Amino acid sequence: MVYFLIILVIVIALVAFVIISYNSLVSLRNRIENAWAQIDVQLKRRYDLIPNLVETVKGYATHEQETLERVIQARNMAVSAEGVHQQAEAENALSGALKSIFALSEAYPDLKANQGFLQLQEELTGTEGRIAYARQFYNDTVYKYNTKIQSFPSNILANMFSFSEREYFETDDETRGPVQVQF
Repeated sequence: MVYFLIILVIVIALVAFVIISYNSLVSLRNRIENAWAQIDVQLKRRYDLIPNLVETVKGYATHEQETLERVIQARNMAVSAEGVHQQAEAENALSGALKSIFALSEAYPDLKANQGFLQLQEELTGTEGRIAYARQFYNDTVYKYNTKIQSFPSNILANMFSFSEREYFETDDETRGPVQVQF
């Protein structure tokens, strides 16, 4: 009878461990999906602001058409991107293009003083901060999830139930550098 109780306790402990580990993996996977959705919301906000910003700048910087076209092209590429890797690449290109457009304001004092431009710049700056936070949260969650599915003994359950690694949202070296503006 004592052996039966010991075996029963061990079986119950193993079942509890499996349930807790599985639920933890599901929770992390869902947190990643939610974090990605939050990034998507902020990116959509950014995409909606960019055409207004470009139109405002167009009025002042008519001969800077190439810069403006790069911003619109980068925005369109980002809107149509799918998956974490493709989205990260598109966002890197868009961030670089936005830096160029803000640098243009230095060359056009009237633009720099324009209330509409300043408001759009402030909105985009706030949105960029939210995007950075959302990316950080996403990457933190991916880190926890990937660590959990690679760590013993939860890796056994992860393999059994097909939990696979997730990709980080990374910026490239080009977006980290200074903005080059030529007139």
